[in-house]
Amino acid sequence: MDEPDYIIVGAGSAGCVLAARLTEDESNNVTLLEAGRNDKSVIIKMPAALSMPMNTKRFNWGFKSQPEPFVENRVMDCPRGLCVGGSSSINGMVYVRGHARDFDQWEAHGATGWNYQSCLPYFRKAETWIAGGDSYRGDDGPLAVSLGNEMRLNPLYKAFIDSGQQAGYPVTHDYNGYQQEGFGPMQMTVDRGVRASTAHAYLRPCENRPNLRILTNALVNRIVVRNQKAVGIEYQRNGKFFKLRAKKEIIISCGSIGSPVLLQRSGIGPKKILDNAGIKCVINLPGVGQNLQDHLEIYFQHQCKEPISLNGKIGVIDKSIIAASWLFFKRGLGATNHFESCAFIRSNAGIEWPDIQYHFLPGAMRYDGRAAFKGHGFQVHVGPTRPASRGHVHIRSGKVSDSPLIFFNYLAEESDKKTFRQCIHLTRDIFSQPAMSKYCGVEIQPGCSVKSDEDIDAWVRRNCESAYHPSCTCRIGSDEDSGAVLDNECRVKGLECLRIVDSSVFPVITNGNINAPTIMVAERVADMIKGIEMSEQRKEKVWIDPNWEIQQRAGHSPPTRAESRIPNE
Repeated sequence: MDEPDYIIVGAGSAGCVLAARLTEDESNNVTLLEAGRNDKSVIIKMPAALSMPMNTKRFNWGFKSQPEPFVENRVMDCPRGLCVGGSSSINGMVYVRGHARDFDQWEAHGATGWNYQSCLPYFRKAETWIAGGDSYRGDDGPLAVSLGNEMRLNPLYKAFIDSGQQAGYPVTHDYNGYQQEGFGPMQMTVDRGVRASTAHAYLRPCENRPNLRILTNALVNRIVVRNQKAVGIEYQRNGKFFKLRAKKEIIISCGSIGSPVLLQRSGIGPKKILDNAGIKCVINLPGVGQNLQDHLEIYFQHQCKEPISLNGKIGVIDKSIIAASWLFFKRGLGATNHFESCAFIRSNAGIEWPDIQYHFLPGAMRYDGRAAFKGHGFQVHVGPTRPASRGHVHIRSGKVSDSPLIFFNYLAEESDKKTFRQCIHLTRDIFSQPAMSKYCGVEIQPGCSVKSDEDIDAWVRRNCESAYHPSCTCRIGSDEDSGAVLDNECRVKGLECLRIVDSSVFPVITNGNINAPTIMVAERVADMIKGIEMSEQRKEKVWIDPNWEIQQRAGHSPPTRAESRIPNE
């Protein structure tokens, strides 16, 4: 395999899928390169330890943004996976496909053939859903999708759902099926108590195939292009430099930060950016690194009146018990990401499908896993899912060691600020309902002093955090779209034998966490490469509130700013 048929750069959420699917055909020889190490660590495998690999240099590229002018010039963290499994090995394991309308929107933006009905078979193909398969869900795919502990270990999960129902919102038992909108249980990529990364689900079962070679600690410097054709790569490994040619194709799966950076370093991208970095322009593709999108969120925290939150489980003895239960039996509080209930709602009437997402946590914690305050508490992570603000990713130079210039441009658009205001008002209304209010102590943050639009805007600027969903930097689009980087089969425009397959290909960010749609894209492109025609589409119905044009929720009208109150104020 000195000259494989396919070179895949990046063994992450998409790369592992592609390696597994392409090597199902014994005639295909594949070399998979990963800049990081293996994923054989207990802090990756244990779901409850999710904050640890994300904060460990061994497993995280550790990217940082430029100062963001609309969030008080803060430099924002942008963790990306640096190990086999990529970001699926360090993420929160939340499994959200996105709303059906998201993919119809992809097609409307020029990604012909990427509508919901075309993508649905590949969502089904990827997964084994714990509740069993149907016309929406798969039951024989590599990726295990479960419900953690099914909300059994803490009453706050169900209280959150009940409060949403009391506030007039619908309940959904499967937001990845017929109905996304509403309150219900959260789904996660956990397999019998163990993180189901794409390394676990796809790569591990096939890693010993004779037609697959996996190279870890292999950092790709550039793509070699000859006569408008990608012919190979240059990489370094263990202090030595190598070249590798591909007989058929090179597939870049380095993620929404890494993929545009590698293209630009190889002379593929906006000429002005390449000139400034001292890189010879091989092909001028203005869209490479543009259109960067991400989800912002805030942590809405309350003290809890009863001593039932996770804040009571962070002592040494409790952690030891949790760890032992997980190590020996793969169950208990160690076997879940603790986000076991959630919601997707619309911020206002006239919004067709949800634009706000909730992750509920029965503890008041920081992202590093430390308690936010002394005593018991709980929180929701809440934020807009369809931001209007756009940023970019650019290289500084041709040096691999130089970190990229990442600029998200968070909250540049007024519509994003307005939706955050609604996040605050609507959350207070939800927490004021009987099911939740009986647990609600003092509102820790934003706090009772944050009421006016001006107060909310200022607090959000100071406290918002990335949800770590960067995407859309090498988007699919039509031939007429000068900002599009890829055609409808994820081939780089103007070049032969080069594809991008990861979250960077999204035309617009999906409505929720991005790991599931990234896996779906890889499943579909694998079939495209193998020449497999998709089976006949079934037109599955999707629930949309029939009165969405005139109501924000079915139960009653949302509170006005003046009516919005703080529980236990």
